[in-house]
Amino acid sequence: MKNALIAIAFLFSISIGAQADRGSKLKVKDKATDFTVQMLDGESITLSDLKGKVVLVNFWATWCGPCLMEFKEIPKEILERFADDDFVFIPISRGENKFLVEQKMVSLKKKGIEFNVGLDPTKEIWDEYATKYIPKNYLIDKDGVIRYISTGYSEDSMETLVKEIKKLL
Repeated sequence: MKNALIAIAFLFSISIGAQADRGSKLKVKDKATDFTVQMLDGESITLSDLKGKVVLVNFWATWCGPCLMEFKEIPKEILERFADDDFVFIPISRGENKFLVEQKMVSLKKKGIEFNVGLDPTKEIWDEYATKYIPKNYLIDKDGVIRYISTGYSEDSMETLVKEIKKLL
């Protein structure tokens, strides 16, 4: 029982964003590692091509409850709010195949959650950025430098993320 309580407390601390860069290989003020990601719609996005824009890289998985809770807020709080700004959102599914991700996005679309997502089935991109814990967000400035990292999801984590994006725009 004691071990179960310790595990629950640990998971709770992660879900509220405690130690935001925990499990991250890259830190705030590091240059973001360049990558090219294949998006679900077939488009390829290369991070270095986005210089001059603020970029939010979000690592997630279809089985991750906190990731999906975060996804519920993203259309209104992030995509609509920053639609007219030099801002790009790149959600990257970590370690999952295209079919599984496609099915999840079809399911989410029925709930009003619709945006393109990237695929990292072999965790090649993930392994450059982090070792564990999702959702994990990297906010990258117009010069390609990481300015904010968040791990987990809580009621106020989206509000904080929005404030950090505004600072960079």
